[in-house]
Amino acid sequence: MSLLRDWTVSATAGEFVGFLVPAVVGAVLFDSAAALPALMAAGVVEGSVLGWSQARVLRHRLPAMSVRRWVLGTGVAAACAYLLGMSPSTFYETWSAWPVAIPIALGVLFGVALLGSIGVAQWLELRRHLPRAGRWIVWTAGAWLAGLTLFLVVCTPLWQPGQPLWLTVAIGALGGLLMAFVTALVTGFGIRHLLGTEHPAAPVVRA
Repeated sequence: MSLLRDWTVSATAGEFVGFLVPAVVGAVLFDSAAALPALMAAGVVEGSVLGWSQARVLRHRLPAMSVRRWVLGTGVAAACAYLLGMSPSTFYETWSAWPVAIPIALGVLFGVALLGSIGVAQWLELRRHLPRAGRWIVWTAGAWLAGLTLFLVVCTPLWQPGQPLWLTVAIGALGGLLMAFVTALVTGFGIRHLLGTEHPAAPVVRA
């Protein structure tokens, strides 16, 4: 199986399964004071599952990589991404009283940090094994920009007040699946570009 196909299938499945946790948490705790910390905890789960699904493919090309560091870093980064993404709405009453330039500047800063969070965390491990690993941050940021945009385009018009919980979760799951596929495909092209032909898959040793 090719690297791109293997990565895309594994990362799509990992992100989709992991995303179901914050999808359910967000639907249950919508508008609750506990939503932000709960979503951050759910983000650790999502990121860890995603990180593992990526590492199980990547370790065949980079046998010396630390799966533990990759998974842990991705989990922590996902929690930070939820903090950055949820803070504007969570603390609306605070920042809405500020001069308009401040929230705009913070919004841009938070957006850039959110898109780059997972890429930066994974770069910390990737740089140990690949030259020019910093390009991975750009690839992942682009992937999440595309994936999150698609998620919002699909889910926002479908979510309506008063919907039953199961429907809210189902809509989120649909958007999550599309987001997972797009991010997996784009990052798949990215990792293939970074690895090139210098890191062929390690041979499988059978007993």
